[in-house]
Amino acid sequence: MYRLIYKSRANQRIDWEFVSELVTGSEDSNEDSGISGVLLATETHFLQVLEGGFDEINDLFMRIVRDPRHDEIRLIAFDCVESRLFGGWAMHGVGIFNFNQELIADLKDQYGEEEGSVRLPVEDWKVLALISDLRMG
Repeated sequence: MYRLIYKSRANQRIDWEFVSELVTGSEDSNEDSGISGVLLATETHFLQVLEGGFDEINDLFMRIVRDPRHDEIRLIAFDCVESRLFGGWAMHGVGIFNFNQELIADLKDQYGEEEGSVRLPVEDWKVLALISDLRMG
């Protein structure tokens, strides 16, 4: 089992409709490929965690790298892991811009600010901490 985490800049403004279309478009193929994960989005950036077999994750990441919706793609981690953290989600989307202002302020205090939104981290442990914080919030 492998886990890949990357961050990218979007080539257009991101809103919930855009995130929802991405998630809906990837759910079936991810499920068929045995891939699970979560996609976080601010108005300007994506942060995605993918879990599954080595070849399946690698192939999907190569497609993402060629996807014109992404720019400045930064690989954060690609590691062998013992188990899935997101086994119930073929793909789950979270638009950080849709949260209440108090939670966004707390996340900015904890993770920093980037272009007016929450800074999406580039350390694997911080990515998983942010996802945990979002689940609790």
